[in-house]
Amino acid sequence: LLPNHHASCTSLYKKPFVESFEETPLLVAVLTYMGYGILTIFGYLRDFLRDWKFEKCHLAREREEQKDFVPLYQDFENFYTRNLYMRIRDNWNRPIHSVPGAKMDLVERVTPDYNWTFEHTGKVLKDVINMGSYNYLGFAENTGTCADAASECTVKYGVGVCSSRQETGNLDKHEELEKLVARFLGVESSMVFGMGFATNSMNIPALMGKGCLILSDELNHASLVLGARLSGATIRVFKHNNMQSLEKLLWDAVVHGQPRTHRPWKKILILVEGIYSMEGSIVRLPEIIALKKKYKAYLYLDEAHSIGALGPRGRGVVDYFGLDPCDIDIMMGTFTKSFGSAGGYIGGKKDLVDYLRLHSHSAVYATSMSPPITQQIITSMKCIMGEDGTTLGQERLCQLSENTTYFRRRLHEMGFIIYGNNDSPVVPLMLYMPAKIGAFGREMLKRNIGTVVVGFPATPIIESRARFCVSAAHTREMLDTALNAISEVGDLLQLKYSRKNRHGREGTDLFSYLESHQD
Repeated sequence: LLPNHHASCTSLYKKPFVESFEETPLLVAVLTYMGYGILTIFGYLRDFLRDWKFEKCHLAREREEQKDFVPLYQDFENFYTRNLYMRIRDNWNRPIHSVPGAKMDLVERVTPDYNWTFEHTGKVLKDVINMGSYNYLGFAENTGTCADAASECTVKYGVGVCSSRQETGNLDKHEELEKLVARFLGVESSMVFGMGFATNSMNIPALMGKGCLILSDELNHASLVLGARLSGATIRVFKHNNMQSLEKLLWDAVVHGQPRTHRPWKKILILVEGIYSMEGSIVRLPEIIALKKKYKAYLYLDEAHSIGALGPRGRGVVDYFGLDPCDIDIMMGTFTKSFGSAGGYIGGKKDLVDYLRLHSHSAVYATSMSPPITQQIITSMKCIMGEDGTTLGQERLCQLSENTTYFRRRLHEMGFIIYGNNDSPVVPLMLYMPAKIGAFGREMLKRNIGTVVVGFPATPIIESRARFCVSAAHTREMLDTALNAISEVGDLLQLKYSRKNRHGREGTDLFSYLESHQD
């Protein structure tokens, strides 16, 4: 039996840790499965009509004279794209005609063939409230200190470096940024990369290999999954934020070692994220650090969404829990969200960073970060740290926290099922049924609100959702406008599924006969 590690886990937290994952109502789950079933049946019917040339298929297909070759296109693999995704494709890849700040301008487009192709009308939808971008601190802007500094940097350094860091692409700006990131994180050293996705996918293989074990949260980002697979290490997956599941894997790894030989693992690495971008949940970092120390494992923390967005000083989930950065072996994050820029970083011990400078494919072969991108990060990070001589950074951190609390509370009061931690600026609102994915996105855009809707296979089949990202740039008036539109569309599409307390009373809608569900 495992030792009872969890009996005193609450003592690891300095404040309440509240997350909500209300269970899917039974009737909604049944109707959702039925909806996908009906779409699948009609999909096979339409494929039959395409095979007999009754309906035109616009997707790439094998030529008849190449039928004996290994196929490039698997028709069955494209089934979902042809018959389900195409029905609601107009909700994605909308061209933007302005800075994607708190408000944005969208290029209007129409489709003459049911979303297979699109044509621009020449019109622009003005001042659409942006509830989908990861612009947590509002630094995605074309005016102000950051924009001016990036503009001056472009004049001095140009836009492209056209070389890797190890050759002639190592600018003084890159070294300045790395020293600043190390101070910001509270670690010995750091290294920056031009692409956030590659920061994970190219650095994990440099750290792990055959004979190593990676323990990965089941909801980790695709970049972490790809990096783990490319490493050649053994991968085992634990249930999302479930410490009992993680400890069981750690215990088995230490006791039994590698399969067949039972030799000890060379390294055991725990892969987790700070904020999970589809669930809005926050990692249980104090418990993970306790387990990591207990079983002598290493910890890789991806703070793509949490850095700048959490903690009283904006230092991410480590700052949020008041922990020591030295307890995390590899601190990773991106500059694409809170800093309004691009790229990623790795922070930790100097020996770790020096090793990556020589062995990381993303460091050795990739082109260096663009100078104006670098300057945008430097200026915004100094603003957050208060080193620009103003209180603007702290004000934005406070505004983001207030906006997050207000937005989540209002949605809960309206009767929507929302996932995640109370302090997370990522707010998933559950839609469930496939027909409501496209309908929600279209109806919100009619009301001048830009949203992101997500469905299978990016989420479990019965957990389609709309994902809102709260920003410090949102004013209370903008949030109220968005909330009123969400409530109106929620009534129209019957999305208020929650059985929890709504203004102190039970709902009287279609699902009132269903009992309340616990988190």
